[in-house]
Amino acid sequence: MNALLSFFQEPATSLFLNTLADGFFAAVAAIGFALISNPPVRVALIAGLLAAVGHMFRYVLLHSQVMGISSASLCAAMLITLLAIAAARRWHTPAEMYAFPALLPMIPGMFAYKAILATMQFLGATDLVEQQRLLTEMAYNGFTSFFIMSALAVGAMLPLFLLHRESALMRGIYSRWRERRGNARP
Repeated sequence: MNALLSFFQEPATSLFLNTLADGFFAAVAAIGFALISNPPVRVALIAGLLAAVGHMFRYVLLHSQVMGISSASLCAAMLITLLAIAAARRWHTPAEMYAFPALLPMIPGMFAYKAILATMQFLGATDLVEQQRLLTEMAYNGFTSFFIMSALAVGAMLPLFLLHRESALMRGIYSRWRERRGNARP
């Protein structure tokens, strides 16, 4: 709780501007990723908006020290996918067209790069202390990258599987709603 309070004691201007900057750059990246597959401009812009919202949400979770990067990525991926499902139903487009480009800016490229760099340095190191340091760095960055990618995959797929119109959950909800609606008629 103290970590959350210290987050809100940070100067509001810098927190607000940093959060907006994080969202802006995520939106630019997501629009770029979306435009690779040549979708309608509306799809690219909505993917950018979803990326900005998701990235800002993850930024706030990380900087409030409520959770780590993997958990924050999971929550942000679920938020992006839930919003993508809502947008897909609104504009009759597959949710994946919005969600996947919006998730791409959250891929942990720096952690993966550091893991591979430590691996290459480890292969060339001869000092035992240096090898131990590099092995620790390689494991930390590799596992962090793996867990972030896993969180993004689970956070994207879970809402899609559960809330898709043809999923068992949604068919059950719809059939119960249809039964109640049918029973309410005279």
